Formats: sequence, structure tokens, C-alpha cells
Amino acid sequence: AIQAHPDLELQVVLGGSGLVDKFGDLEEILENDGFPIDEKVYMQVEGDKPNAMVKTAGLGMLGLSDVYERLQPDFVIVIGDRYEVMAATIAAAYMNIRVAHTMGGEVTGTIDESIRHAITKFAHVHFPANKEAAERIVKLGEKPEDVFTVGCPRIDNIKRILDNDSSIPYDIFEKEGGVGPEFNLDEPFLLVSQHSVTTEYSEAKEQMTETIRACMKTGLNIVMLRPNADAGSEGISTGIRRYREKYPTAKIHVFKNLPISVYVRLMKNTACLVGNSSSGIREGAFIGTPCVNVGTRQSGRERGQNVIDAADEENAIYEAIKKQLAHGPYTSEPIYGDGHAGERIADILSKVEVSVQKRIAY
Repeated sequence: AIQAHPDLELQVVLGGSGLVDKFGDLEEILENDGFPIDEKVYMQVEGDKPNAMVKTAGLGMLGLSDVYERLQPDFVIVIGDRYEVMAATIAAAYMNIRVAHTMGGEVTGTIDESIRHAITKFAHVHFPANKEAAERIVKLGEKPEDVFTVGCPRIDNIKRILDNDSSIPYDIFEKEGGVGPEFNLDEPFLLVSQHSVTTEYSEAKEQMTETIRACMKTGLNIVMLRPNADAGSEGISTGIRRYREKYPTAKIHVFKNLPISVYVRLMKNTACLVGNSSSGIREGAFIGTPCVNVGTRQSGRERGQNVIDAADEENAIYEAIKKQLAHGPYTSEPIYGDGHAGERIADILSKVEVSVQKRIAY
């Protein structure tokens, strides 16, 4: 929407795990989608402990300060609650560049909860996904006139993709690679996406193993994604790898990364999404995907009828999956937007007037 707006110029900066092949290098995906990359910031420090996240954020601030100096943006748009996004936010704020923040005001688990609200206090313009999030931003001391409830831009993607074609691309195994047996996606399958909980990172391997065991008890084929770059990610990866080594014929196909156009269509067609990805709660509500949300990573996040919560324990997860399999798809709930957030954001950014000097509003 920004790219298409006559009064705006889009500049794209790619950094962090988006430049690391292990996590699914995003450069080719972005360029194929028509978004030339203006700058790259190599900042990702690999490691399975929290200090790697700290070092990544520190390198990000250093690299982004040079990028901002060259690009001279009027706004830096930041998304959500990632620690890399915190680096982008602080660098912009110190350089007197206005920050626009999407997906603020929500409640989650892990360190993301603190990062999200810290970004809100640096941001100059706020684009929350719903009324509850907007009210929370105002309670944090932000001016109501700088808070615009527009919906979540991620839902725009979902709507556009599914309106065009909701069927699974059946050459997925050939095009996207991955490891593990291939199977017929016309048959019921589980979609598994689980990340580490940074405040419980030492338990990541065991938590992943519990989820895999529960999914295997269903007898269904499993499409699984590798974890993101948070502390504890290596534990998640180790849990997946060791299970596959012990049971090499298990019907689990693991992908490093999937284009959003593929992942969304898998969500539309899966019997159940299992794990702790926010996609099950955000996109899942809009799509109507049956979701079993495991553990504490998404604690407190507003959710729809499509989600059943389960503890990090095999039997609890299995029982929740059984309930979702018996229920089937849910009616769409637009909790996080109606699919038109991007155009609203672009229109607001084209004319909003806001001072770079902030002051608490209560």
C-alpha cells in the first residue's frame, strides 16, 4: 500500500535472521514479491542463549544508525515485538526519526511482552490491530490522537492470498525442499509451528518433544516448520532432529521456511495447527483454522473460538488436538482486522503531522 501510494516512497531494509539461510533467507522472497531491498544489515548472532539476542540487538543498532543516515527516512515503520525491532526503534528515536508501530498494545508471553510496550513508548504513531490494543496504548500514556485502530497488516496478506486461491500448491515438496517423507496433502494433516519461550529457553527441547509425541499419537501426517532465532531455538531444532533420528520413518516433513502464500494455504487446509506461533491466534481466527496453542508463549493474547490452550505435556496436547479434529474448521472472526489495514496505514502516514518530541499524555 505504501509502494502504491502517490505521496509516499517505500524503502526496504532487510536484516537479522532474514539474511541467514538457516532461518530461511528472505532476500529472494522479497525481491520476487516486487520489493527491491535498499539496505541490508548483517546483525544476527547465532547462539542458543539470551546473550546472543542481546548482541544481535546491539549490532542492529550500530548497523541501522548508518543505514538511517544514508536513507534519511521521514518514518521508520516497525512491527510487533521482536528484539531486532527494538534495535531498529531505539536507533531511529536517537536519530530524531519518527517511528510508526504496528501491532502494539497487545499482551503476550516471554520477553516479547516487555519489548512490545517499550517500543510503544518510543513510537510516535501507533497502528494497533483492534480496540482493546488501542485502549492499552492510551493507558500507557500515548496521545489518543496518535493512535489509529487500523487492523493487522498480516490479515491483508491472508485475505489477498485466499481470495485468489485457497488450495495447497501440490508441488510444495519439490519447490520448498525440506526433509522427511512426502505424502498426499489431500489427506488430513497437522501443521506444527513451535518456537522457544525465551523465559523458559532451557526447556525448549523437552517442550518440542512433548508436542511431537502428541502429534504422532494422532496417526496423521505432519508438516512442520523449523523455529525462529530466539534463545532456545537450538533446543527446538534438537528436539525435532533427535525424534527424526530415532524414528526415521515418522510421517514428519520439516521445512526451514515457507513463503507466506504457501503457509497460509496450509493453514486453510490443515486439520489442526499445533504449537505456539502467533499465526494460530491472529491469522487462525480470520481463516477459521482449528488451533492448539501450546504453553505460555502466547499467554494473554486476545483469541477467538478457534484456539484451545494446552500445557507443555503430551497428553494435554493430544486431548486438545482430538477436540479440534472432532470440531473441524471454525467461522471466521476478524479479531485482528478485516484485510484493509495497509491502505489505511499508507493514507494516514501520507498526511499525519506529529512532533518527534514526545511527552507522556497523562
